[in-house]
Amino acid sequence: MIKDFFETRAGVKGLVDSGITKIPNIFIYPPEPETLLPKSSFENDQALALQIPEIDFQGFEFESEPAIRTKIVDSIRDAAQTWGMFRMVNHGVPVSIMENMLDGVRRFHEQPLEAKKAWYSRQERGQRIFDRNTNVKVAAWRDTVACEFPHGVIDEEIIPEICREATSEYLKCILKVKQTLCELLAEALGLRRDYLASFEGMKGFLIACHYFPACPEPEKTLGTSRHTDGSVLTLLLESNIDGLQVLSNDKFKSVPHRVLARSMGPRISAACFFAPTLAYRNEPITPAEELVSEESPPIYKGFSINRYIPFFRSKDRDGTIALPHFKINGDMET
Repeated sequence: MIKDFFETRAGVKGLVDSGITKIPNIFIYPPEPETLLPKSSFENDQALALQIPEIDFQGFEFESEPAIRTKIVDSIRDAAQTWGMFRMVNHGVPVSIMENMLDGVRRFHEQPLEAKKAWYSRQERGQRIFDRNTNVKVAAWRDTVACEFPHGVIDEEIIPEICREATSEYLKCILKVKQTLCELLAEALGLRRDYLASFEGMKGFLIACHYFPACPEPEKTLGTSRHTDGSVLTLLLESNIDGLQVLSNDKFKSVPHRVLARSMGPRISAACFFAPTLAYRNEPITPAEELVSEESPPIYKGFSINRYIPFFRSKDRDGTIALPHFKINGDMET
């Protein structure tokens, strides 16, 4: 069944277009432990979404109004320490740019199958990949096209032509947002303003464009299983169909989350993941010296992204959070 599904290269949307009323067994997730949040109703998920902190970035750039920037920094610190995520408003990305980005994702996934097949790949790495349902015990109810920029610069040639202009313009804006956010996060940590912005461990990036079709049996599957992101920072743009679910809540949190399947749809999102550039992936990432003292010793071992990612892929997508393995007192086996 798994082989047959992948050989069609039609993705999950192809299943939906075929008119299925029941999902194949390869998409059915086993019951999750009661310690995790249950697959709640749409109304409950909306209520949870409203609880996620929302931070207004209006005025952060006005040096003449330091109280505004201080308030924003304090809000970021509180949200990062408690939730590990927050919503951004007045961040400077025009609504038209965001709408064009989401529309570009839709156009790619809704174009004729023959046009998408040229992009199809199930490999874990590569500068451009369509699918990414790789090396998993249960397939996710979504299709994904991903473009990686391992040298930290936008290469338009690897972006599908059907969404190239929209994606390129969005990435130009999101890189500015990332720069701003790095400055504010650094201030929230008590570091100099340019500390994270100049950090090589966040200069590479990948954009994953997800398409979550309507599902005939949403209670049996997930758009994305429980996981934490393998990046240093993630910026997510999503359509107005809610589906992201926080599962649980060291200085700033790396929060486990998942994406629910829905009977309505499609839900569309574009996630930008920031991580080390190709040249930096064997370099150890260690706590900032300014944050370490006898009273506040390091919690994590130094490790490179090339050491972390294989462990992350082997553990995290099964619901096991990978990061605790790298704690100095971690007891997980490699």
